[in-house]
Amino acid sequence: MTALTFARSSRSLVLACVLALTLPLAGCGVNNIPTYEQNAKAAWSEVLNTYKSRADLIPNLVETVKGFAEQEKSVLTEVIEARAKATSVQVPADILTNPDAMKNFQETQSQLGGALGRLLAVVERYPDIKSGQNFLALQSQLEGIENKIRIARSDYIQAVRVYNTEITTIPGRWWKAFVYPDKTEMATFDIPAEEQKTPKVDFGNDKK
Repeated sequence: MTALTFARSSRSLVLACVLALTLPLAGCGVNNIPTYEQNAKAAWSEVLNTYKSRADLIPNLVETVKGFAEQEKSVLTEVIEARAKATSVQVPADILTNPDAMKNFQETQSQLGGALGRLLAVVERYPDIKSGQNFLALQSQLEGIENKIRIARSDYIQAVRVYNTEITTIPGRWWKAFVYPDKTEMATFDIPAEEQKTPKVDFGNDKK
């Protein structure tokens, strides 16, 4: 056997061994980490989309309320400023693995949600606002967006839990050590119980 033939035979043997090892590994969880990571990133994108939808709706909501309740300037200003702060926050590329950046993002969105909740409470004192067609349409949109926000946040929290559990428990921890050493835990998106209740979009429509 010539050296060239031997080299070719060796390469073929190595390739066969690699394939023999790779196929079983594919079914043993080696792909779980990147799969769970992509799921969490997709869930995070939905969180951002829902918050953007809420932010996009607020200017029209403020203008509608302003037309009937100009005297509520302090509440309107609070909402406007909270929205400006929330939309001006630069979301860093590493936010999913940066707890401080995640905390800052969450705080600004929480502040906006609180300000929006106080604005909605003010509306209760103005029947003309509540019965206006523009406001009713905005109310319906806001209710839908708030529901989407709750679902998106819940989905993200669940996706991160699955990912973090995978890279910190066996056998995922082994795959991380040998195949994905650069992977780190993702920042959780904690939602306090009281925050989940704000803003409460309730205009008393069910009251008799």
